[in-house]
Amino acid sequence: WVVLRGVRPRSRMADDERACDFAHMHRASDWGPVLIGVDAVVNAAGILREEGVQSFEAIHVTGPAALAQGCVDVGIKRLIQLSALGIPEDGEFIASKHRFDAALLALPLNALVLRPSVVFAVAGSYGGTSLLRALAAFPGRQLLPGDGCWLVQPVCAEELGELIAVALTTARVRIYEVGGPTPLTLREYQSQWRRWLRLPGDRAWYVPNALVTFQVWLGERLGRGPVGETMWRMLRRGNITAADAHARLKQDFGVAPSALADVLMLRPSQVQDRWHAQLYFLAPALRVCVAVLWLLSAWAGCATSATVIENMASGTVLMDFAPVALARSGGIVDALLGLWLLAGWRPRAALILMALSVVAYTVVLGTVLPVAWFDPLGGLAKNIVVLPALAVLWVLADRR
Repeated sequence: WVVLRGVRPRSRMADDERACDFAHMHRASDWGPVLIGVDAVVNAAGILREEGVQSFEAIHVTGPAALAQGCVDVGIKRLIQLSALGIPEDGEFIASKHRFDAALLALPLNALVLRPSVVFAVAGSYGGTSLLRALAAFPGRQLLPGDGCWLVQPVCAEELGELIAVALTTARVRIYEVGGPTPLTLREYQSQWRRWLRLPGDRAWYVPNALVTFQVWLGERLGRGPVGETMWRMLRRGNITAADAHARLKQDFGVAPSALADVLMLRPSQVQDRWHAQLYFLAPALRVCVAVLWLLSAWAGCATSATVIENMASGTVLMDFAPVALARSGGIVDALLGLWLLAGWRPRAALILMALSVVAYTVVLGTVLPVAWFDPLGGLAKNIVVLPALAVLWVLADRR
């Protein structure tokens, strides 16, 4: 197979990309140009939270239904739907996925639905799996939500891809649940990751359910965080397949997911894996601390009395440039940059402007007020640390 990737439209598309937007392509005719030269379709599109036009109904039902009908219209016979394991009562994320699953199997298509449990990748992680790996790598002890006894049946992403590739060549038409050979408790799952990361200690701190529920609720309201209310409900209920699901995959396709321990044994961790897991909580903490530093700087620039500012500028060229107005203006700029970074919108642009402002402050004040370099509390010398901290945040801002 040669894979053509469906991605949201942008100005420059790679040769192996086709422009797709489930939020707007709701008619079968919209998909005609996208499906030219295509022999089979795998739909892996999904969202965990709704935002604007990105609704569960649009991304999980209406758009995919138009895609499926488009396949019927142009004669594509094989479509594989990557759905999700769970029950509709878990939330609209699952319910919408399952509505399309049922509609798909009613079409005159050679269609197959796969419903995996927790999907992980050894080579990388994102979203909820990154969070679980970070909880496993917490310093001293792993962090466990609740009592850690909830069951999951993890699936390696590479093996899920292999299963899809094999399934494309078959004529099976039904729903398959996909999971590892045996369920694991959440504690067992995290402990295996901690050993893989080569971090000492298997003990845990347990986070009360009420606290996790509050954090999930808050993240849902803010539209942030890797775990939403649906995922939290799925985790507490247990995200496992039917007892015969693994054997059925092996029988019908000749392949089935391996146990987590077997996958990890074949792929030793690297130092970058430990960095990623242990930076998971440090990265947002650093972002908040930098934003707070800018807000404190803004407060200093706006609240310091005019007399103190003029005394500091006395005898320097700054007296010719309205030092009080400069301090107030700088405070306003610092406040805007700090709030911008906290908001999380295009953080790299905010970080670049922050770095430029630090360089400007350092050059100007370091030149006209060299005594600031030798301030007993650090003064300009702190910028030697602030600049690389901003650079680290700039790198960590790329979350995908």
